[in-house]
Amino acid sequence: MVTYYKNQSGLTHAQNREEANWISVVCPTAKEKDFLLNDLKIPEAFYNDIEDIDERPRIETEDGWHIIIIRIPYKSNDVRLPYTTVPLGLVFKDDVFVSISFAETELTNDFIAFTQRKQIEVQGHFDLVLRLLLSSSIWFQKYLKQINQLIKLAENNLEKSIRNEDLQALLQIEKCLVFFITSLKGNEMLFYRLRNLKTQKELYDADLVEDVEIELRQAQDTTNIYSDILTGTMDAYASVISNNLNVIMKRLTSISIILMIPTLVASFYGMNVPNSLQENHNGFYIIALVSFIISAAGVIMFKKKNLF
Repeated sequence: MVTYYKNQSGLTHAQNREEANWISVVCPTAKEKDFLLNDLKIPEAFYNDIEDIDERPRIETEDGWHIIIIRIPYKSNDVRLPYTTVPLGLVFKDDVFVSISFAETELTNDFIAFTQRKQIEVQGHFDLVLRLLLSSSIWFQKYLKQINQLIKLAENNLEKSIRNEDLQALLQIEKCLVFFITSLKGNEMLFYRLRNLKTQKELYDADLVEDVEIELRQAQDTTNIYSDILTGTMDAYASVISNNLNVIMKRLTSISIILMIPTLVASFYGMNVPNSLQENHNGFYIIALVSFIISAAGVIMFKKKNLF
């Protein structure tokens, strides 16, 4: 889908390409790919790089075209990986600025609404890049709040009963945080490169640059905190599971010993040798009583030692 935007008390929809300051392309079709490569003359190598789901944040120049790839958060329908990141390619030259994404995210519509609400006028291509980078950092933090709720839900379930499903839920969340940490580090390195560009350094809005740096750092710190908490939580529950297993094994061992006592007593009196009870009509009851007494004594001893 191709959407045109222009500056008008914020970014608003434009009717055609000529009056557009920004061309947004999401999940391009074959026809839209032809438009990008043949009409706009975007280098095909740039298009292929953006299409790679694992492409890292970077900036590159080729034939007068600039490409800047940032990683943005993405909420997927995959229950095994509910949150991940995808590349957003920003390609521009002269008066053409194109963003290309192969996943539909909430970032673009929210960013457009924000510029209209604050009546922000975009001042050039690199200004738009920084604002999109700022918006992506804010969305990282929004999704981190949702991830924190998932962590609390999984912890509550584990307090009631430790199930494999709840432990797997924590593992899936941990994978999401790993993707977030890696992407935010890449975005931070890209930001420092952009900030130090000699041709643009003096043109940047100082307040905008500071906001981007603060939000990036806050997103990184929050992600690291949640990741550390989650790691500690999983280690704690692993220790609980191991301790529960030890308790169960001790109880089973104690039960086995108690059940062995009557067998041991019966074995002695079941041997084919003379004993004092072979002619006694109450021999069976005497042996059963002795077995019961010894077993009861064993149970009492194990309980005192918290082994039963």
